[in-house]
Amino acid sequence: MRRTGLAAAAAFMLLPAAGMAHDGHGTVPQQLAQAAGPAPAAPAATGAWYPSKYGANDQIGAMNLLTPQKVLEAAKLVQRGQVYALGVPVGRDTPAFPPRSASVTVMMPDQFAGNLVPSENKMSYADDMFTGWLGVGSQIDSFAHLGIDNTFYNGNKAADFMRTTGVTKLGVEGIPPMVSRGVLVNMAQARNKPMLEEGEIITADDLRAAMQAQGVEVRQGDVILIHTGWVEMLDRDPARFGKGEPGIDAGAAEFLAGLGVVAVGADTWGVEAVPFKNPNRVWEGHQVLLAKNGIHILEVMDTRALARDGAKEFLFVLGQPRLKGAVQAIINPVAIR
Repeated sequence: MRRTGLAAAAAFMLLPAAGMAHDGHGTVPQQLAQAAGPAPAAPAATGAWYPSKYGANDQIGAMNLLTPQKVLEAAKLVQRGQVYALGVPVGRDTPAFPPRSASVTVMMPDQFAGNLVPSENKMSYADDMFTGWLGVGSQIDSFAHLGIDNTFYNGNKAADFMRTTGVTKLGVEGIPPMVSRGVLVNMAQARNKPMLEEGEIITADDLRAAMQAQGVEVRQGDVILIHTGWVEMLDRDPARFGKGEPGIDAGAAEFLAGLGVVAVGADTWGVEAVPFKNPNRVWEGHQVLLAKNGIHILEVMDTRALARDGAKEFLFVLGQPRLKGAVQAIINPVAIR
């Protein structure tokens, strides 16, 4: 995979432990059943931000808001049978936060030089091996991905659950299926241009204004996707795509957390504006969403088709790979209208 200039724009790695995970307790139905009625997640205070409002032992954060009623509400949005793939293809040349990379090696075990698997029907097969990082291309961040002073969601200390073999809490395998109402806020349209520029900041006021102008209502338990047009650079100029990005600031992250969303996604590789306005304060939006409020982050969402079709709301469906002990996962969620 190509190394980009991402390090120059965001030279601060996502903390020493780039691998962490979430260990959910109980079955998914049990987890969701426990969710019957929590209030929307409120922005955490500057001081104490744990224990979580969902309980001192909670590991699924705002996903508690995905009740059966919420799923049924979202399912009613399907009227056309139109499906949108939100993930992008991932390969050796996909730009990613350094030193991340991803590659696939395909092999035909014991079948080279014309050899076949011993069988009357001359069966042939191929296997593949993935080598790389899980934070490449379209991805979900678990709550173990980024914290504050080595403290992660709900006060979990890195020393207690971070292991090189995988985290013992907060990993991607414990994230319940994400089936909810999705909404799209088109910031490119709001600014009357096809694409926002690298470093261009989206504030809480910007989001409020765009939502009002576009008739987008965000409800408790929603997944919100922000379209900036930046994903177009992934094909047009991959090197530029990875060097910077438009995105939200910490205030916008707090605003979204206050709306009670379960996930915040964008068509950029880090959701936040890079280069950072203050280079001494990095990834504060991640801290607000992941660590303080238990809200997942969805990166490199291909929102182009949704924006092109003027979609405002849709059924959002994600069942991420259940990689035990991982802190991120490559994903391909779908939007259905």
